[in-house]
Amino acid sequence: MPTLIIDELAVSVPEGATVLQAVRLAGAPLPTLCHWDGLPPYGACRLCLVEVWQDAGHSQIVAACTHPVSEGLQVATRTPQAVALRRLMLEFLLARSPTSGVIRDLAAREGITAIRFASAASGSRPDALCILCGLCVRVCRDLVGAAAIGFLGRGADRAVAAPFRIQADACIGCGCCGEVCAQGALELAEQAVLIEEYCIGCGACIEMCPTGALSLPAALT
Repeated sequence: MPTLIIDELAVSVPEGATVLQAVRLAGAPLPTLCHWDGLPPYGACRLCLVEVWQDAGHSQIVAACTHPVSEGLQVATRTPQAVALRRLMLEFLLARSPTSGVIRDLAAREGITAIRFASAASGSRPDALCILCGLCVRVCRDLVGAAAIGFLGRGADRAVAAPFRIQADACIGCGCCGEVCAQGALELAEQAVLIEEYCIGCGACIEMCPTGALSLPAALT
């Protein structure tokens, strides 16, 4: 098990762990919006930026959720450079989603009260809450295996939607995309289908259910 230093605290973690997992084990507060246990690291929101050193070499700023741990790695979560860059990322997110309670709360914790950048999203847009973290796309593709939604467009017009913005036949109505969305930007459309008919037995809905109310049909266990 490699041992690394997190804010002057020695932490041992399993081989293959990420810096984010080590930081959480050390109890250091570090925000993230695009990370979900069970999904491959993505590094979209950039809110978990930290400064790292290896063997007394030069430091670099990395996304903690994608950077692997290594023996002797030194990690600092509150250096001026790391904090400034995380604040900058929050300002960008706040400019895109100024009505988001989640983003406003994170910004307030960092003392951000004003937006220096022009808003990249209009309040009238249906995806105004979407910060393009990719969680919904990844859970649909990597856990459910449906790949019913994806990214469309580029730049300020980039959005999450079904291909050609048409209801995808691949959607099984499991609701996992809405469950992982921290912004509450997704709602399931009414569908005249029986979910049981399309259930693939992946169990993703069970893992994400906060009440434990779901279980696989007996035929699939």
